[in-house]
Amino acid sequence: MTTVVHLLRHGEVENPGGVLYGRLPGFRLSERGRQQALTVAEALAGHNLVHVVASPLDRARETAAPIAAAHRLDVTTDERLIEAANLFEGERVGVGDGALRQPKHWAKLRNPLLPSWGEPYVEIAHRMLGAVYAARAAAEGYEALCVSHQLPIWTLRRFLEGRRLWHDPRRRQCSLASLTSLVFDGEALVDIVYSEPAGSSDALVTGA
Repeated sequence: MTTVVHLLRHGEVENPGGVLYGRLPGFRLSERGRQQALTVAEALAGHNLVHVVASPLDRARETAAPIAAAHRLDVTTDERLIEAANLFEGERVGVGDGALRQPKHWAKLRNPLLPSWGEPYVEIAHRMLGAVYAARAAAEGYEALCVSHQLPIWTLRRFLEGRRLWHDPRRRQCSLASLTSLVFDGEALVDIVYSEPAGSSDALVTGA
């Protein structure tokens, strides 16, 4: 029995200050982000979606809403799909910019393999895997949609592909409003398919 769990990264966020907002409240989709959500809804219109679940953060639930509405489904939430915790929340963290130039923050960078500045990669992968298997069970024989965030989705994909979890953020294949689709035969993962129904975006773009 084939079941597909689509991992959807949320759309573009309104972020005029260019901060790393992480789990902070009040960051919602931009106008472009809302359009991206509608574009994904159109792309999934012919799919057999029976379950839609999102991270509890506003931007994820807003991205999920038009897709769920098109299939006459409710959006449920799963805390395991939330953005990764990060000690730089609320700061500007561009290269040579903001918090990274301040010596008081340098100790947070001591172990990039963990990483020391936030939630460990292995913990992200494990909670995301739990959310995916819950969605797979809820949609067995059909399709489920999980709306999450770039780092959690990319970390889970690397985990499932047997690759090391630490990585270069500039090389993440997880554009805004992209789909990383996990194909299951029964409970066994048999394929991972990546697509960009709303187009590509820079992995480090402000507002992501």
